[in-house]
Amino acid sequence: MKGSLRERQPGNWELIVQLPRDPETGLRKQLSRTHYGTKREAQRALAALVAKVSEGKITSTAKTLGQLLDSWIDHVDGSLSPTTVREYRRLAERLIKPDLGQLRLGRVTTKRLDDYYTMLSKARGLSPATIRHIHAVLRGAFGQAVKWGIVSMNPAAAASPPKLRRREINPPAIIHVKRMLEVADEDDAEYGALLRVLTATGARRGEVCGLRWSDLDRSTGTLSITRSIASVAGGTVVKDTKTHASRRIALDDATLSVLDDQRRRLEERAAACEVELDPDGYLFTESADGADPLHPDTITGRFTRVRKRAGLDGVRLHDLRHLHATQLLAAGVPVRTVSGRLGHANAATTLNVYAHFLEASDRQAADVIGGLLD
Repeated sequence: MKGSLRERQPGNWELIVQLPRDPETGLRKQLSRTHYGTKREAQRALAALVAKVSEGKITSTAKTLGQLLDSWIDHVDGSLSPTTVREYRRLAERLIKPDLGQLRLGRVTTKRLDDYYTMLSKARGLSPATIRHIHAVLRGAFGQAVKWGIVSMNPAAAASPPKLRRREINPPAIIHVKRMLEVADEDDAEYGALLRVLTATGARRGEVCGLRWSDLDRSTGTLSITRSIASVAGGTVVKDTKTHASRRIALDDATLSVLDDQRRRLEERAAACEVELDPDGYLFTESADGADPLHPDTITGRFTRVRKRAGLDGVRLHDLRHLHATQLLAAGVPVRTVSGRLGHANAATTLNVYAHFLEASDRQAADVIGGLLD
């Protein structure tokens, strides 16, 4: 980065620094500042000014943070999960842009972001998880701005969002889940079947919404999970699984029987509506022909009512997935097998998520081997 000095009058210096070319206009501008003092002092001031420009604290663009966020989210839309993009837009529109969106990019510093995170935590009471999501948006946007040549450094890269406290896994007792499944089946047999599949497979809600009849292999008693349904503005979209990998998992005989009953219910409903059931329609659907998937939010909404009827207000839908994993691990099923059923990227992810539970299992293992030796 080049800089120069020009003495206008004795002791009156003009500091001139060439700014990077504006990526949008293609124009190159100069930054001019006035300094009063000796030539040596002016040289030091010029060096400091050049350093600020080099660090991206002063840029040639007048773009604001709000404008950058809009450009970046449009850029990543299509390459990221629709659910992720929707959450990024929500955080940008509701929090980041009202708070910082009017700032010029050169005025967004690491210190300013750290102060912002502190304010969100102390003054507004936002959780560490939410603040870290905001940090991810800012880091991603500024990272892309560096690639675009809008700024020369990413101020969010060195920022310090609050540490995330790991939530201890505390799945419900199996007897309580059985009661919940009974209540769901009494209320709505189709929804009871859906909760049974969720519990028996450990699948995510969007993955169960995306199941088609061709994914069920009745001869081998297996279910292939190859897609997921994501909620977007105005409806749903079909996307890959979270890890972008398909998996095949075995089903127990009772769950296979539940799915047979579900197929008969869909056929009876289609006949009553005088439509033909799509042979490769969705396992769980509200449309008579089975052509449309169930909305993931519908599952969660119904679950709230079912758990209340079962007297289990503290249980979350995702706890069924935790129950699946912890029960298998407690039964001695290998971690790699459990990881495969859950659709984790690798067994290390499973070990990390259920580390606390595995410590308890390790104590049980110690008691078992001690009893054998004694």
